[in-house]
Amino acid sequence: MLELQNISKSFGGNPVLQNITFDIEKGEAVGLIGPNGSGKTTLFNVITGFYRSKTGHTKFNDRNITQMTPEAICELGVCRTFQITKPFSNIPVLKNVTIGALIREKSLRKAEKKAEEVLEFVEMREKKNVLGKNLTIADRKRLEIARGLATAPKLFLLDEVMAGLTPIELQDMMALVRNLMNVGITLFIIEHIMTAIMNLSQRIIVLDHGEIIAQGEPEEISCDPNCIKAYLGEDYLNARNQ
Repeated sequence: MLELQNISKSFGGNPVLQNITFDIEKGEAVGLIGPNGSGKTTLFNVITGFYRSKTGHTKFNDRNITQMTPEAICELGVCRTFQITKPFSNIPVLKNVTIGALIREKSLRKAEKKAEEVLEFVEMREKKNVLGKNLTIADRKRLEIARGLATAPKLFLLDEVMAGLTPIELQDMMALVRNLMNVGITLFIIEHIMTAIMNLSQRIIVLDHGEIIAQGEPEEISCDPNCIKAYLGEDYLNARNQ
């Protein structure tokens, strides 16, 4: 479904991504982990058209999307959430989601109907009249997913949708992500909460200093000394070896 070949990106001459190459198959849930500053969100921005890669190409369902705008890429079925949620603060939840649905639906009535269905799916229908600015952190993250889901994505990129949640909220969010998988949406997930990423991902890609240092199933990644050293630190590696 998604193919990246030799993607590189620099800012002011400083390389942020270097020769990134990987595929994501339809129906997969793929995790993306790495230290802060390793290039994870930059990679999401390249895939979704917010940044242009310096080299290489990105394909979605065999179509080259490297030079497309974010809107055109979204119309093809690739959507993403943002790490910092920014709902439309002074309009209700329902209208926030309706805006996302308008990329598919040509009438406001149909877009609102779609938004109602999405809010039911993410368990926020009872909050449809709450203003965006009055939502809790957990509900803002659910709204972020709902707005993306309203665009009917085939590939959904989730950028730290579990950060800052309480343990109960975390379990609820993991259940929502599983529901996305159950309805056939392919997922690419950035997350620092290892319990979540290990339980939700079928495969994990590890970035460090803009380069892929490992790819594999969660169990492989959790036992890889290079991944442990780069992401969790020497102390964690020493503790495992004792």
